[in-house]
Amino acid sequence: MEEALLSLSLSTRVHVANESHNCKDGHAQLAISNPESPPGLMKRFHTGTPGCEEAVPSGTTAVNRLRSTEGVQHILDPKTTCKCGSSCLGPMTFHPRAVGDMICLSEGGRRAERIEDTFKGGVVFTSRPVRTYEKIRLLVEKHVPHWQGALRVGFTNVNPSARSLPLPPFSMPNLTQTSGHWAMPVHESYCQETSVLEFWVTYSGNICVKFQNSGKQRLVANVDVRKPLWAMIDVYGQTCSVLLLGSKTKGFLFKKTSCPGPEPPIRRPSTFSLENTTLSESSDDRTSCLNMEIPADGYCVVCMVRQNDITLPCGHRCLCNHCTPRVLAQFGTCPLCRLVISPPPVMWT
Repeated sequence: MEEALLSLSLSTRVHVANESHNCKDGHAQLAISNPESPPGLMKRFHTGTPGCEEAVPSGTTAVNRLRSTEGVQHILDPKTTCKCGSSCLGPMTFHPRAVGDMICLSEGGRRAERIEDTFKGGVVFTSRPVRTYEKIRLLVEKHVPHWQGALRVGFTNVNPSARSLPLPPFSMPNLTQTSGHWAMPVHESYCQETSVLEFWVTYSGNICVKFQNSGKQRLVANVDVRKPLWAMIDVYGQTCSVLLLGSKTKGFLFKKTSCPGPEPPIRRPSTFSLENTTLSESSDDRTSCLNMEIPADGYCVVCMVRQNDITLPCGHRCLCNHCTPRVLAQFGTCPLCRLVISPPPVMWT
């Protein structure tokens, strides 16, 4: 009996390949071969992107199918792979080299700022490929009204690391007229300062943009999702500065998010000007007196890591320069006393 079981075990044994393989769309696969199968046949499990066929040899019924590939890293560039765990998508930053002539990167590669003297030369790309339905969150930090048009977002199959410099001045039409580039303009009304938007590509190749407290815009772009995709952003026209807030997507069992961004550079303390700040008509003097105590530890009450160097109009000095734009964009209130605050035209000094 033991010999029979041993023989059965040996006959159904499979060998897992030591190396991962890439399918025609560039996404990683796990390769599992069966010694009893005809030569050349190999069972491939794709890491989650549809559209890739798998070759299934006969006699592999004993092979346990992978129930989930959520733990397989989707990051194609090993330099951008993080160690946060299976629920992390990896860092979400701009590519450090493939940037427009008028762009300056800061905040660890998460902020892209174009000089105000021109409306062009603001094309940037993500530093890693993105997934289908990976929603990229973007904060518009600064805009100037004397130009026409605003932000453009899209995707490309061309690896930013392989691009020749300098980049073209426009994503539309310079890049979109070439193979492997798709983009759409975002209306000026959705690109005001502190505006937050999300954009992603669907399995059918459509580009979608969702606006804060608003609807959704879709472009039937026929994006080739079979190949690796990098997000493409054109800091164009009225839009002068954008900040990557991260990305998220729904996994098989749980939600995945990009890993926390790198620490921002140390900035000198700054304060809001009451002259440039608008308080809600429903607020009164009693609101700011609910809790005027400044946190004793001197740290931001949101991230609990950085120095609380921003003083709000209510008198609370409880936020860091890094968290202030996101808190005001998402909530619009002081985290301590809930005073409604409209951010001034310039938040950073």
